Amino acid sequence: MKVTAIIADDLVNNVKAYTRSSTVTEAITIALKDWVDTYNIKELNKKISQNPICIDNGQQIREMNRSI
Repeated sequence: MKVTAIIADDLVNNVKAYTRSSTVTEAITIALKDWVDTYNIKELNKKISQNPICIDNGQQIREMNRSI
């Protein structure tokens, strides 16, 4: 998709530097993918916190892990 956007030069230069990209397109693509990944992780964490995994007998699990 071709997009025209007004973005501050210093912000674009920082993104290019942080992503080690040679082009603005590559830098912005990497930054947007990272943002989406971070957002998805936060949403998943919200879902997990609403219904956390519970282990009834934690001691037994520890013993099983130690025996491996």
